Order: sequence, then C-alpha cells, then structure tokens
Amino acid sequence: MREYELSHARWRKSSHSDGNGGDCLEVTDGVPGVVPVRDSKVSDGPVVVVGAAAWGVFVRGLLG
Repeated sequence: MREYELSHARWRKSSHSDGNGGDCLEVTDGVPGVVPVRDSKVSDGPVVVVGAAAWGVFVRGLLG
C-alpha cells in the first residue's frame, strides 16, 4: 500500500457544509492522481485515498 505525505496538507470542507457540526468530509488537493478524504471531526484519524477518476464519478453522481 502506498503512503502519501499529508502532514502539510490544506484540508477543505464542501461548500455545502453548513458549519453546524454535522457529518462532513474534508479533502485536500495537490496529490497527483488521488483525492485524500477524511472525517472533519477526527482530523488526526484515518485518511481514505480515492483515485481521482473515481472521485469525479462520485461527485458527479451526487450533483446528478
């Protein structure tokens, strides 16, 4: 399994996040070919790394 250096990553929440402490995902940009994703409430928790193409399909499916 490949590891990615994310200690200096700039994480961002969705623009659709309401800021009320709900369930939010954060992503970071700048990692070639993948999109790292984490739970915004557990910033030191695990990170799921999704292929960029798969992430694009996922987001387009949400936006319908």
